[in-house]
Amino acid sequence: MPRMISLALIVLLSLAANVGAQNPREQKVRDDLARITAQDFWIYNDVEAGFAEAKQTGKPVLVTFRCIPCEACAQLDEDVAERDPRVRDLLDRFVCVRVVTANGLDLSLFQYDYDQSWAAFVLNADRTIYGRYGTRSHQRESDDDVSIEGFARTLEAALRLHADFAANKAALAAKRGPDAEIPVPEELPTLKGKYGPRLNYESNVVQSCIHCHMVGEAQRTVYRQKNEPLPDKFMFPYPNPKQLGLVLDPKEAATVLRVEPEATAARDGFRPGDEITSLEGQPIISTADIQWVLHNAGDSGRLTARVRRDGRELDVPLTLEPGWRRQGDISWRVSSWSLRRIALGGLSLDPATPEERRRAKANESQLALRVKAVGQYGPHAAARDAGFQKDDVIVSFDGRTERMTEGQLFEYVLRNKRTGDQVPVIVLRGSERKTLTMPVQE
Repeated sequence: MPRMISLALIVLLSLAANVGAQNPREQKVRDDLARITAQDFWIYNDVEAGFAEAKQTGKPVLVTFRCIPCEACAQLDEDVAERDPRVRDLLDRFVCVRVVTANGLDLSLFQYDYDQSWAAFVLNADRTIYGRYGTRSHQRESDDDVSIEGFARTLEAALRLHADFAANKAALAAKRGPDAEIPVPEELPTLKGKYGPRLNYESNVVQSCIHCHMVGEAQRTVYRQKNEPLPDKFMFPYPNPKQLGLVLDPKEAATVLRVEPEATAARDGFRPGDEITSLEGQPIISTADIQWVLHNAGDSGRLTARVRRDGRELDVPLTLEPGWRRQGDISWRVSSWSLRRIALGGLSLDPATPEERRRAKANESQLALRVKAVGQYGPHAAARDAGFQKDDVIVSFDGRTERMTEGQLFEYVLRNKRTGDQVPVIVLRGSERKTLTMPVQE
């Protein structure tokens, strides 16, 4: 299928050049369209065309999702988009689709961690999912989570599943979640009427774009608007195996790099070098695949992992202790920006240092969170207006003094408070304790 830039597209880009010249983000999006379509390799923003070609050719489909203005995972995206020699031959064995927007996204099929700035799906032409790729645990750095080598290992594993599709299809069924009640992002209540199903390259293309993180934010807002409890899987989505003490090698598909001492995974018997080949019966070809299983797991229980160790296959339990999901760090997530407005009036918090704990007379089991930054504009300035300052140490929040993370404070407010509530907060400022009031916002 030809993918060359058409005359109409060249004219369109030329007409819109003056818009992009005034906005660097606009220019990035437009440059990406011109650069990638000129390769005559990628199908651009058209998943259905990818599935149609896959049916004709018998190839599997690779769909990558990229938030272009975001800096995280930029190098991985560049390596894949430009067909780095380490993956070029592998990419030739797929029908490759590049998507740079969540507009029109099939929310029943493409369920993944929407806070990713780069993610990938590998699928059969019948839309069976072979696996996901894309993991993130830091706001900017990604080297500990993903790599072009690890992506290559995932593509290789997907091709093996594809080669024996008939035998693998039943086990792959659980890689697709339940159908979404709202089929596409532009129909979500907070986005409806503001966005269309496609990007508007004729005008302000960035303003017409639904960013992936907006999908997750909109899904959470649906619960809040109904005054329904927010499920943990929306508050702490796609838990990283690190929470259980499993650190995966970013240069492999799903191989244990190390096991943290005293962690759940260590007690369960995982070892460095273990290659996780399945979890709860699902074939595993990436860390993101493990996160998919964890995302849909219960609040506690025991999962079964099949690992390859020293040439042998064996089953190893993976224990989920009560409250395991809430131990995850969600501060890196783009969507936490809205949570800071709602729950903390625009504050950004860090764990207190040992010296700050000593001054606050807070032991290791007590609350001590230092104000890293105070928002200065709009609703994100609510805490500033309420008297909070940078370097304040929060030692009591709504009467609670047990140790909590920033994310656990988010959860507490979203579960227990309503818009307009006033939360008493005690902070240590220098050597003085002050009682302030935190407004809960929409």
